[in-house]
Amino acid sequence: MIAINKQLNLRGRYLILIILLLTISFPGYSQSTHLQHFSTKNGLPSNNCYYTLQDSKGYIWVATDAGVSRFDGKIFENFSIDDGLPDNQILQLKEDKSGKIWFLALNGELSYFFNGKIYNETNDKLLKLLKFNAVIVSFFQDSKGRIWFGTNKNILVMWDGKTIMKYISADLEHQYTNTFIHEDKSGTIWAFSNECVRVFNNKTFTITAHGTLPLSYKTILNLPDKTLGYIDKNGLNIRTGNKQYLLLKIDTSLLNNDPGYFFLDKNDDLWLSNSNGIYHIEPSGKTTQYLKNISCSQTIKDSKNNMWFTTTSGIYMLPQKDERLYVINKTNGLNSDMVKSLVKDDRNRLWLGLDEGNISLLDLNTYHTTRIQLPDKKKYNVIKHLVYDSLDQTMYFAADYGLGRINNIYGTPNINYLKETNKRMFVVKSLSLRKDHTLAIALSSGVYILPYRKDKLEFTLLYFKQGIDFFINRAYCVFYDKDQNLWFSNVSGLSEYSNGILYNYSNQNLLLTKRINDIQKLDDGTIVLATDGYGVVFLKNKNVVKVITRKDGLANNICKRLFVKDNYIWVVTNNGINRIPLKNKQRSVESFEYTNAMLADDVNDLFIDDQYAYFATNCGLVYFSYHKENTNHEAPKVLISSIINNKTKLGLNSAMHILAPSNNSITFTYSAIDFQNKTITYRYRLKTESNWTETKSRRLEFPSLEPGDYTFEISSKSNKSNWSTPTRVNFSLKRHFWQTNLFLVAVFLFAGFAFYKVAVVITKMQKNKEQQQLLLKNKILMLEQRALQAMMNPHFVFNVMNSIQHYINTKDTNSANKILTGFAKLIRKNLEICTKSFISLDEELEYLELYLSLEKKRFGEKFKYHIKVNSAIDKEETLIPSMILQPYIENAIWHGLMPKEEGGKLDILIDLKGEDHLVIEIIDDGIGIDNSLKGKKGHHVSKGMNLTRERINLLNQVEANPIQIDIKQNGISGTYVSILIPLYS
Repeated sequence: MIAINKQLNLRGRYLILIILLLTISFPGYSQSTHLQHFSTKNGLPSNNCYYTLQDSKGYIWVATDAGVSRFDGKIFENFSIDDGLPDNQILQLKEDKSGKIWFLALNGELSYFFNGKIYNETNDKLLKLLKFNAVIVSFFQDSKGRIWFGTNKNILVMWDGKTIMKYISADLEHQYTNTFIHEDKSGTIWAFSNECVRVFNNKTFTITAHGTLPLSYKTILNLPDKTLGYIDKNGLNIRTGNKQYLLLKIDTSLLNNDPGYFFLDKNDDLWLSNSNGIYHIEPSGKTTQYLKNISCSQTIKDSKNNMWFTTTSGIYMLPQKDERLYVINKTNGLNSDMVKSLVKDDRNRLWLGLDEGNISLLDLNTYHTTRIQLPDKKKYNVIKHLVYDSLDQTMYFAADYGLGRINNIYGTPNINYLKETNKRMFVVKSLSLRKDHTLAIALSSGVYILPYRKDKLEFTLLYFKQGIDFFINRAYCVFYDKDQNLWFSNVSGLSEYSNGILYNYSNQNLLLTKRINDIQKLDDGTIVLATDGYGVVFLKNKNVVKVITRKDGLANNICKRLFVKDNYIWVVTNNGINRIPLKNKQRSVESFEYTNAMLADDVNDLFIDDQYAYFATNCGLVYFSYHKENTNHEAPKVLISSIINNKTKLGLNSAMHILAPSNNSITFTYSAIDFQNKTITYRYRLKTESNWTETKSRRLEFPSLEPGDYTFEISSKSNKSNWSTPTRVNFSLKRHFWQTNLFLVAVFLFAGFAFYKVAVVITKMQKNKEQQQLLLKNKILMLEQRALQAMMNPHFVFNVMNSIQHYINTKDTNSANKILTGFAKLIRKNLEICTKSFISLDEELEYLELYLSLEKKRFGEKFKYHIKVNSAIDKEETLIPSMILQPYIENAIWHGLMPKEEGGKLDILIDLKGEDHLVIEIIDDGIGIDNSLKGKKGHHVSKGMNLTRERINLLNQVEANPIQIDIKQNGISGTYVSILIPLYS
């Protein structure tokens, strides 16, 4: 409580009472650890997951009630009964020593994945022998290569790859139900069932003495050192042969809540799953719970020390300790998730500017929070700036429409609010303090310099003098450097006010005329500028000496905030955070990709101390521990998932692939497994002596290869690693018989003249074929150009120009500029795609949005449209023929909707049809195509639609799968257009 001095006057008592009412303390809360969540939204076939496995290559496999998924860190590749699974309900996944991934299905049938293919009893006859009419609950391969299958019935099966041995007990009290197999260090096989423990003597099993038994087949685990860990009613036990001991006592309440598969760390940390979440139990007994109230069935650790949790809501990943994000939000004691600003005082407290006039103080020693509620919530709705004055022990805060100062923050605080004496409204953009407490503020009307007043915060706008303590023009940012010079940015660009002299940098460099969102100064005098769209600019001795943009690794060129700490500059961009080391002359940019789950956008402010980086976000306070020095991480290894040679899959494990002369095209699909860094760069080459080519694509196609020997090499790197060791595939393309030396010698000796004739004929045929293909391609290109010209309908251009002229005549320059800008973007987009045969769906949608927005501006409420795209479609990777949709959409608007006086609506629906087709539906509620044709004189046919139909016919001759178009009237009125396009990649 704040003590109130009895000598205070009435006003002072009133202020203290206000502080008492507005300052509320809350008990300490622990922070939350951010878990990455993967669900059907990310590509899983179902959220109801049963089991997770990391295979020897690094893939994460997930068993669900809708099939199996393989995850490489970016894409989930799903498998179901259509791909060869005997059942979609897969309960467990196991890998044997040969690299086969075994699927244990609910219907009891076995299958496995090997070398890019699923094998079941139809393509592996041996699997027909492995049918037990029971659900397989355990799988184990011993040191002799024998595979043991435990089932939910009184049967245990051993298979050595040729013969099968079944073990069944006639003793009703000691059956083989739910048996789990363990091999100890001596090679002895042990069988743990629901009722007893048995030992194997190479022929039969014998019941042996035992202590307590596992709670279930899920709570028993073969450990890497060939000991056995299992959980009974007391806790976690370790067993070696006949000897066992209790390693860790577990709370009974956790064991009574349906415990699932567990994981035991090298340091004896237990990770336990049950129907109420995940529990991390340390040897000391300290327990941390994750995923409270979420039913969890399993927990595993991957090769990079990330923890994976299998649940009925998908799978979750807890990153390794060095890459974990911690969150403090409303759940942890803040009164809002929206944190707009932050700063740290000298007593290890973070001050957080929130919404609704709230400021929170977070004690980092105790996680105790104190809330200051400002009385005017509307005026101080969002506290977007906090500035700490350590000399005066005060805290300045600013919102859009107000500014204040909290005095004596370590004692009895009181608040002063900045007032304009004539009660004029002002809009605050930024503020900065000089050592003598002089305050510079950036307002919408300009930059103002306010002298320090301890008791009052007030100013009069009319009393400021231009060029002395006021600088006109809308301002964005102010900054006092260590030499007490004032830097500020406004609509004219960057300026410096030093010793009463104003220096404008707008004439120095075009970049210095752009909007600047933040300014900092380095120890060597370099000024660092965060620009709004042009990256980070370094200014020294009045010259721009360096510019860092996306090309250099910056996450985005829109930079919002800067923070200088030690030898690094931290940058908040519109698409993530970066750190720029100052020691490196090249100033290579570091990225923290693992933080993108929380910090990819909506980061408002930052503060960096000696150990943690703190970020104010719209989801709360997010922070993580960082390494002061940039350390290279292990490079992700490239794994080739498929090799296609003329539509035929090749084996992945072959030392050399021999290709027939006619099969001279080859396609590689690959990925690099990295569960934290999503941006992976690849480099490849076909000859070991050739130069590397970089790409971000996960698929490479090499058509029309020349005969010869090739070594396809590909490696990868993340933003924090070097290049990985290349993955290699050797293949040889045989020569045609007429290209071999033997044939040439034979022809020269026995049929020189005949060879000449044959060679001429063959050469002529090849040239004719190439000429026909060239003509066909030229015709397609010609049609694409004509389609481009047809798209820019003269009526449309004329009407747009009329609209622009109308707005100019009515002096509505804003609307004219908008239409003119949109029209320019549309023309530029046309020029970009006119030379492409195929473009991504994302580009097509961007083009359509430009076109439809122009039509919308022209027709107003008479024309409405809606575009809906299935979220499962990868818009960047999905390719469609360029310029294929616009003619049908234009036809729908001009001949379907516009003839109606009341206008109408246009719907564009894009969905998947099966796994290999895209269906696009264009639906309008206009007069209908049949009615439109009846109302036209003559037999009018849309030129753009006709050209598109011709082009599709030509494409259907070239491509294996044809494009199908269906146009019909939708009932009495309205037109329905359906375009079925095979998925291109």
